[in-house]
Amino acid sequence: MEAGGMVDSLLSGACVFFTLGMFSTGLSDLSHMRMTRSVDSVQFLPFLTTDVSNLSWLSYGVLKRDGTIIIVNAVGAVLQTLYILVYLHYCPRKRPVLLQTATLLGVLLLGFGYFWLLVPNLEAQLQQLGLFCSVFTISMYISPLVDLAKIIQTRSTKRLSFSLTIATLLTSASWSLYGFRLGDPYIMVPNLPGIVTSLIRLWLFWKYPHEQDSSPRNYQFLQT
Repeated sequence: MEAGGMVDSLLSGACVFFTLGMFSTGLSDLSHMRMTRSVDSVQFLPFLTTDVSNLSWLSYGVLKRDGTIIIVNAVGAVLQTLYILVYLHYCPRKRPVLLQTATLLGVLLLGFGYFWLLVPNLEAQLQQLGLFCSVFTISMYISPLVDLAKIIQTRSTKRLSFSLTIATLLTSASWSLYGFRLGDPYIMVPNLPGIVTSLIRLWLFWKYPHEQDSSPRNYQFLQT
């Protein structure tokens, strides 16, 4: 195998390994819900938004015929859907959850209808869908920083997961390099904020070292 092909294979494997590792951390929430038969301290919205992201990137991967993107997001969508179903099963107030789910799925279906029916050719579909996925990914990478002021004010990193921060850094870096190798800015650019936000969180752990929380909850994953 040529050196370039070996590098591509290693990057592809790293993307799959690190991203699926991040997605699977939701299994701890799944286990918590089943053991307690409740959704106490488990956030629903990250499951839903990540599922929508997975489905969007899955469509991009199918259009691009990229097996790495397809595998990661197909498995991710299955896992997030499983988390959603278990949450719905144990959630005492199902109406708000169902309303949020229906709203985001409705937006997703409208988007799919637009891309598949009104966008004339494959190249335009790739560009517009890639842009949509990129903006969504960037917004989710940046959103956890809303807690930054509270973390600095309380001098506590109990809201953060150190292991998840490392996983996000490795995942974002591998996808950025993969996008660079493909010459695909829609894969590379939205993962750069993931590297930056992970480094910020690592700095917070260094700044406030005695308040680390290894709990994997309150995560937000939105990988390509």
